[in-house]
Amino acid sequence: MNSFDWLSHMGIPQVDNFDIVEIKFKGGRKEYFRNVDYLALNTGDPVVVDVPSGHHIGYVSLQGELVRLQMQKRKVRDDDNITRIYRVANQKDMEKWEEARNREIPTLYRCRQIVEEFKLQMKMSDVEYQADNSKATFYYSAEDRVDFRELIKSLAGEFKIRVEMRQISLRQEAGRLGGVGVCGRELCCSTWLVDFKNVTTSAARYQNLSLNPGKLSGQCGRLKCCLNYELDTYMDAIKDIPQVEKPLLTESGPAKLQKTDIFRKLMWFSYNNDNDWHNITCERVKEIQELNEQGIKVFNLKVDNSSDVVDLAAQSTRELELLDKKFTKKKKKKPRNKGRLEGQPNGDISKTTQAVIPNSQKSQATQSSGKGTSPLGNAQKQKTPETQAVPRAESKEGNEARKKRNKNRNKPKPNSNQETSQKPQNQINKPIENKTEGNRKFPPRRNQGPNNGGNE
Repeated sequence: MNSFDWLSHMGIPQVDNFDIVEIKFKGGRKEYFRNVDYLALNTGDPVVVDVPSGHHIGYVSLQGELVRLQMQKRKVRDDDNITRIYRVANQKDMEKWEEARNREIPTLYRCRQIVEEFKLQMKMSDVEYQADNSKATFYYSAEDRVDFRELIKSLAGEFKIRVEMRQISLRQEAGRLGGVGVCGRELCCSTWLVDFKNVTTSAARYQNLSLNPGKLSGQCGRLKCCLNYELDTYMDAIKDIPQVEKPLLTESGPAKLQKTDIFRKLMWFSYNNDNDWHNITCERVKEIQELNEQGIKVFNLKVDNSSDVVDLAAQSTRELELLDKKFTKKKKKKPRNKGRLEGQPNGDISKTTQAVIPNSQKSQATQSSGKGTSPLGNAQKQKTPETQAVPRAESKEGNEARKKRNKNRNKPKPNSNQETSQKPQNQINKPIENKTEGNRKFPPRRNQGPNNGGNE
């Protein structure tokens, strides 16, 4: 698998004095070689390089001042141990290298059979042939030290080639084989990751991850390297989280810590290992711990005293009552008839006052109108128990008369088209009576008299 070049869109300086180039080989292995002849190289060009036992072919992965930074990071010295680049690989060099690469898979299978014959506790993971077909490097992994002297003699006699055995770790083995991680991207160890740092389970604990080996381990069988990527951020955020070494003492029972949200500063507790979890802030946890150290038990995780619970309940009920009043208010219906008398805003009062004032009082009101007094004012001033009882009875009679008028007004006319539809069921089957001539809608027929139902 090829790694993504994040610097491909950046222009390379034309004048570059640094003559060391980074070359990439099989399995993501990278080494540095000196461009003595100042060849015009581009990223991805195959070149022939000098190796201790011949020559090999690799691809240009990086050049320029960035190579100097990579060498400083990997602590590689710029001395005479860095070998040179011969030339850009031609077609003949590529064909010879392809023949050597075709021997790798059969050699790997045969090597595994020989290992089983010698009963060695080692795992052969990969074989790399040199481009000049003069040397083969066998990569293996083993838990303990292995004596493979007899194995080297057998492999050299089997393949007629120089053999080099190189032990690698499980992480390096996964990087050489390559693959795709659970994140959907290519493995870090096969693309850009070079230094494999130690990963412990404490990194998963600080990040509140479940200690499930199936989820925390990568393709190499070890803990994922990406557990260390965000560990520093979690370590900075965890400084504000109080350490709960023992349950919090409350009147509802001891509260045990179940979960902690580091970035939201929330902690979940449960009473007596119940399934119901209660979340509180880190500041509240510190307050409860200080009270417990003084020998004081709080009422529950939310409040210190039971009276605070009553206040909260009353406050919640008041809020509910306010909401009920807000949504249950009904709009007042406006009166249909406006007030006829002056000084009265509503029409209902004018109707009642008209019904209350008798005819004798009306005549007195008309006589006193010249003096500048209103009838309503006189009626309101002369309020007695007797005058209060009479208007109520008269207002009842006025209401009954008003209801009768409304009924007569809503009655349908006898000549309306909906007369038959509004008749009750018992009147539909009755025989139709002869009507007078004045009530007829159409004139009689030619051979039919006004009072005669049949033909003459």
